[in-house]
Amino acid sequence: MGYQMRGLHFEDFEPGRAFHSASRTITEADVVNFAGISGDFNPLHTDETFAAASPLKTRIAHGMLTMAVATGLANQMGIFEGTTVALMQQTIRYKGAVKFGETVHLVMTVKERKETKHPSRGVVTFDVPISNQNGDVVVESEWVLMMARRPQPGAQA
Repeated sequence: MGYQMRGLHFEDFEPGRAFHSASRTITEADVVNFAGISGDFNPLHTDETFAAASPLKTRIAHGMLTMAVATGLANQMGIFEGTTVALMQQTIRYKGAVKFGETVHLVMTVKERKETKHPSRGVVTFDVPISNQNGDVVVESEWVLMMARRPQPGAQA
């Protein structure tokens, strides 16, 4: 028997159901690597002397790095493995900064699910706050995913 995907199907995402991720500490190496990949070398992220004069008095992680880490944490839960058809939308509201050495995690709560005209998939909307180690929400987000439905006996693909 081959590897069994762990992903949940559209039908498994009942409104109100919450999924809690593991945590991940954001390091200086993460920020340096993200700056190199993205080309975003804003001194708030890369220049400690410049950032020392900013309101937070130190460098901070890119907001999009925090979102990238969040998508990784979501995928590590396994609930999307092999059953995600598409990430359709992410709405992002940055509420606070993430400093080097801070640890983030997320909770994905099913907000809504909608059937589509295609019987093999449906759309699920999640509220996804991303919090730091103190429980402070640093990002409020909403994710909309198209998910595979559980195959029905005798149905054609």
